[in-house]
Amino acid sequence: MKIKILHLYPDLLNLYGDKGNIECMRKRLTWRGIDAQVQAYTCDDTGFDLSDVDIVFIGGGSDREQKIVCHRLLEHKDALKSYVEDGGTLVAVCGGYQLLGKYYKLEDETIEGLNILDIYTEQGKKRLISNIILKPDFIEGEIVGFENHGGRTYIGSHSPLGKVVYGYGNDGKSGAEGVVYKNVVATYLHGPLLPKNPKLCDYILTNAIKRKAPDFEGLKPLKDELENTANDYIVNRFKK
Repeated sequence: MKIKILHLYPDLLNLYGDKGNIECMRKRLTWRGIDAQVQAYTCDDTGFDLSDVDIVFIGGGSDREQKIVCHRLLEHKDALKSYVEDGGTLVAVCGGYQLLGKYYKLEDETIEGLNILDIYTEQGKKRLISNIILKPDFIEGEIVGFENHGGRTYIGSHSPLGKVVYGYGNDGKSGAEGVVYKNVVATYLHGPLLPKNPKLCDYILTNAIKRKAPDFEGLKPLKDELENTANDYIVNRFKK
């Protein structure tokens, strides 16, 4: 079996080591004997074909980079929306998360979003910066990471990635962080996110594999002592 991961605009959306999420997914597949192919789609590329893509990753960037990327992504809006609605796996971090919504309202302009998620983002008066711990309801344990965002994202009736145990989350008030919709995982968590959260990574990989092979019985366990130690350190340090 081969799993193809499409990394969108790594030349612009590359903050806080988020490229490590790509490497984490690739490694956790290859360690299990699954062929993992990573393809980068940059500003210089033409054509946009998701027909053989199993996972799409969109990372974070500054407001300037987001404007550039969103202008380009809007050209592929229908293809991305169809991919998601058909059960395609998509992981979006920070700026990538914001771009999935209806819009991101800045102080002096509004960035149009892809309208894949029924969410919107508005600029706040100060940045929300913190280590963060979440309690999800679809995997065991806690999800940890680091957040640094000026936007406040409002997710309406969407299910969050997790309940905030420590940190700010989507808007600093609701107690929710991120969104899980179909096979979309969208979040503000940097770090990078997946190396410190192997259960979340395997959840994402399993969704992608099951779309391709519905009879797939599950991923083989890995020795995750180091990954779990990194997760436990954040939980034990900041959880009240």
